[in-house]
Amino acid sequence: MDIPSLAVVLQAALSPNPDERKDAEQRLDQFQYTPQHLVRLLQIIVDNNCNMAVRQVASIHFKNFIAKNWAPHEPGELPKISASDKAMVRDHILVFLVRVPPLLRVQLGECLKTMIHADYPEQWPHLLDWIKLNLQDQQVYGALFVLRILSRKYEFKSDEERTPVYRIVEETFSHLLNLFNKLVQIPNPSLEVADLIKLICKIFWSSIYLEIPKQLFDPNVFNAWMVLFLNVLERPVPVEGQPVDPELRKSWGWWKVKKWTVHILNRLYTRFGDLKLQNPENKAFAQMFQNNFAAKILECHLNLLNVIRAGGYLPDRVINLILQYLSNSISKNSMYNLLQPRLDILLFEIVFPLMCFNDNDQKLWDEDPHEYVRKGYDIIEDLYSPRTASMDFVSELVRKRGKENLQKFILFIVEIFKRYDEAPVEYKPYRQKDGALLAIGALCDKLKQTDPYKSELERMLVQHVFPEFSSPVGHLRAKAAWVAGQYAHINFSDQNNFRKSLHSVVSGLRDPELPVRVDSVFALRCFVEACKDLNEIRPILPQLLDEFFKLMNEVENEDLVFTLETIVDKFGEEMAPYALGLCQNLAAAFWRCMNTAEADDEADDPGALAAVGCLRAISTILESVSRLPDLFVQVEPTLLPIMRRMLTTDGQEVFEEVLEIVSYMTFFSPIISTEMWSLWPLMIEALAEWAIDFFPNILVPLDNYISRGTAHFLACREPDYQQSLWNMISSIMADGNLEDSDIEPAPKLIEVVFQNCKGQVDQWVEPYMRITVQRLRRTDKLYLKCLLMQVVADALYYNAALTLSILHRLGVATEIFTLWFQMLEQVKKSGVRANFKREHDKKVCCLGLTSLLALPADQLPGDALGRVFRATLDLLVQYKDQLAEAAKEEEAEDLDDMDGFQTDDEDDDADESDKEMGVDAEDGDEAESIKLQKLAAQLPIRQNLSVHMTQMTMTQMMTIVTMKSCNHQLMRWTLSFSLWTRSKARETSFAIIQKNNLRLISSCHLTSYFCLFGSLESAMQASDPLRFQNLTQTLDFHFQALANGVAEHAEQRRVVIEKEKLEKASTAGAS
Repeated sequence: MDIPSLAVVLQAALSPNPDERKDAEQRLDQFQYTPQHLVRLLQIIVDNNCNMAVRQVASIHFKNFIAKNWAPHEPGELPKISASDKAMVRDHILVFLVRVPPLLRVQLGECLKTMIHADYPEQWPHLLDWIKLNLQDQQVYGALFVLRILSRKYEFKSDEERTPVYRIVEETFSHLLNLFNKLVQIPNPSLEVADLIKLICKIFWSSIYLEIPKQLFDPNVFNAWMVLFLNVLERPVPVEGQPVDPELRKSWGWWKVKKWTVHILNRLYTRFGDLKLQNPENKAFAQMFQNNFAAKILECHLNLLNVIRAGGYLPDRVINLILQYLSNSISKNSMYNLLQPRLDILLFEIVFPLMCFNDNDQKLWDEDPHEYVRKGYDIIEDLYSPRTASMDFVSELVRKRGKENLQKFILFIVEIFKRYDEAPVEYKPYRQKDGALLAIGALCDKLKQTDPYKSELERMLVQHVFPEFSSPVGHLRAKAAWVAGQYAHINFSDQNNFRKSLHSVVSGLRDPELPVRVDSVFALRCFVEACKDLNEIRPILPQLLDEFFKLMNEVENEDLVFTLETIVDKFGEEMAPYALGLCQNLAAAFWRCMNTAEADDEADDPGALAAVGCLRAISTILESVSRLPDLFVQVEPTLLPIMRRMLTTDGQEVFEEVLEIVSYMTFFSPIISTEMWSLWPLMIEALAEWAIDFFPNILVPLDNYISRGTAHFLACREPDYQQSLWNMISSIMADGNLEDSDIEPAPKLIEVVFQNCKGQVDQWVEPYMRITVQRLRRTDKLYLKCLLMQVVADALYYNAALTLSILHRLGVATEIFTLWFQMLEQVKKSGVRANFKREHDKKVCCLGLTSLLALPADQLPGDALGRVFRATLDLLVQYKDQLAEAAKEEEAEDLDDMDGFQTDDEDDDADESDKEMGVDAEDGDEAESIKLQKLAAQLPIRQNLSVHMTQMTMTQMMTIVTMKSCNHQLMRWTLSFSLWTRSKARETSFAIIQKNNLRLISSCHLTSYFCLFGSLESAMQASDPLRFQNLTQTLDFHFQALANGVAEHAEQRRVVIEKEKLEKASTAGAS
């Protein structure tokens, strides 16, 4: 298709007639892979004579095609664009980048980003030369624009991946410095100059984000850059040309330059200028930065803040960054000494006013209360908010320098309370009272631990917070609810005060102002958690639930659902009468949230977060009524549409939550319905196409389907569940591109089949043995080796004779048993067993080995029998010792729990428990986890970042820090998911796996492994005395002693089991 024809088709794609539009799009799709098509699109985009709308459509098609096809997405995939077309596009896009209007430049910038990430440096080696040349020419803006994209590619790269950055800095930074120097010297600079400086700042930021390039370690070079940054920081922003509109004003070019300058100086200070954080080779740089620049930056920042003290303007983000710098300076003696003379002015005339309710808040409260609520509960907003940064500054000040500042600040707050109380109604400083309450709430943890304040907190609440529940000013009613929630956990000397506070918060749920109702819901969660006597809440529970769902119909907020989760958690099975109604309301809320999220393209839409919360709340409800199986039958029709839709690609953002619901429904329902079985193909399809990361989560419901619906699993042929399971497992285990850790659930599923379908899947033993052996031969990870060997053990338990014959037929019997015995005997330097460490692992191995003992002599020769017998004895003794140790530790835990303490040993036990429940972390994984926890523990606790942050663990706080390396959408989702982490972890899905594991081999639990071994030993002695005699004669004294001990223990267990049976029978008869 030539250029004029292509332009006509693009014009038709804009037609108001849907048929014409559809026909044009089909023609574009038809010709998109023809040679020169991409080049012609680019020619239309840059043609100034062409209609602007057509150029814009061309740019969008161009961008989408490049994003999809520039680089192959799969290994071995053939390229969709010819090398000649790529070369032509690369050559021309750089030339025309600055010639097109900004609207089109944005689209071409996205294309460049894709191309640079795929091609530089290998396929585009001359790109840096072009940038370097044009930095010294008339194409400066284009060169900076491209260099910004190039440097951003390596912003979050470390180690070897970062190597290209050094050449980029080496080749371009001297030119950037010269250009920067010229730009700052221009008198009365235009907005275009601001755009150029902003690009230079962004390039510098990307280049130093993770590591200072070695070229900047030269003091002369670094000093030259710092002189320019300080020049920009000190220089007033031009007054002329500033937009009046606040939204446009904060995005104005010169304010953007100021923001990026402050951003860079903060990064240098916090990451590279702190002596405590640096390795030895960087300490000299940190010392130089502290000596030469840190104080100067502090001085500039304080001067900037004086602008707002005098009533001037600073963008919120600039204020936030400056306060972050000041907060980081508090703990450093030299910086704090510089800060101290101006601290009172800073604290009382700048920081505190930023904490107070202001005109913008009032405007938003009145005109758009929904947006007020969204901003108030939005973590990303908090990260950029001056108010949040002010709260952080005060918290850090009283935490690190409390001795000289806490009393002073509290006296200041008390004075505000006093003035407020004494003033007539029309002159009361409502906004200052709001700020004072915010400060008291922000300092909650400090005040609860510090004398003399901790003994005065109840009186403070009664005198200064309770009256505001009936304030004529809405924002004070909201703040009173929030503060009451912050202090709900204190020990009230008069329980009537706790009761009054609780009932005031409950009344707030019916407040005419939406923000008051939402803050009351959040505060209510704190009261529910703190409530020692649920009778305080029980009578009003139906009323509470009604208010919740009225509010959920009005606003999409994850904290509403979080509070509901807390109530369900607290009341447990008492929620049964409300369970169906709760699930129906939550399902309806979920669909509303999803519709909102789909309609809104913004990555940080709160509807998506609230949707996740609805599913989490449904899981909590299902967990609370898990002992009432008939309820699961009632809620299934409500939840089935959600599960069906969200197990497809539509549900990728909530996939984990949906799988948890499926796990509950397949485990606790009396039977697995035909409708629930319709979800099996969806999970298998998702796993094959995109959901491999969720394989451990998918394992849980698949396990439940096989173990609880065994008959249907075996009998159904349309669809054929056995075949689909084989197709999935064989594909995953044979995939050489998957890591060992990715496939760990696969052998567990094979175990489930063998353990539940005994005698009914003979045809699958050989295929599963074949892929197990193949993967075993190439796996390096010890834990996966154990899992694969357990598949062999389970196959032997399923049918020892059949499995052994298959292993011989495959020619691997000797290889497998040699490896198995080696793994059983392998120990670490400490003497601890290296493999099969969990109780479950030992059980499975015992079952497999014991099954071999039942084979006749012609299938298991004497020497093999002896080795199997000895290995079984060893395992049984290890298992017995492990059970005894676990019982002892459990007893110790119970004692500790009675004292209200948790020991370090308990933490270790929790780790072991996690392994038993399906986490199955190897030693290396555990070490990494511990390492992460230690790193997290070194982070400052930013308790007042927002009300959300009080619910986050330290690890999640660390996640926030590391998420700076992600785009905003991923960062937001990571932060939002952390909201659902409870203070006491809910290992629900893994608990299901644990129960499944126990159930899977229940046939052996009834008689105990020791009894089974003893029975087989006795049977062998009776049926083949000579063989048994030969066996015992080959045993040395150690193993003879073990055999006698196991036999004795088996007899003891048999007696106990018989006694338990008689007692059960007697009880049943009596009833």
